[in-house]
Amino acid sequence: MKRFNLLGDEWEREADRPGYRSRRAPVGRRVGGDRIGATLYELDPGEKSFPYHLHHANEEWLVVVRGRPTLRTPDGERELREGDTVCFPRGPDGAHQVHNRSDEPARVLLLSTRIGPDVAEYPDSEKVGVWGEGFGAMFRRSATADYWDGE
Repeated sequence: MKRFNLLGDEWEREADRPGYRSRRAPVGRRVGGDRIGATLYELDPGEKSFPYHLHHANEEWLVVVRGRPTLRTPDGERELREGDTVCFPRGPDGAHQVHNRSDEPARVLLLSTRIGPDVAEYPDSEKVGVWGEGFGAMFRRSATADYWDGE
């Protein structure tokens, strides 16, 4: 049986983009998950985990492991506390972003179904991302084409 401790410091990746710096661990992969993905994020004060976005194929859940991160959803922003669990359904109602506005590190576990391909929208930047097994691409919404264009 594979295991992973959510309170340990077994980070595999560090994102270094200003405003989005974080430490990450692919929990789902490390415990042998196939149908459920899970990533542990640790955010220093002032950092965000990812841009505000929503998924069309996958449902996600957030579990606060440590700290008091701020969650942005279509309903606005609210501070979460350790143990809080939130579900982000597929589609516009599930848009979300995690921001650490506190003065201590915050640690959150994000769980997700693993349905592919997936389409993600980024409302703030008017982008759309498409990901599947072995491919991925990001587009501006304004770069759309007519269905028959080029046919």
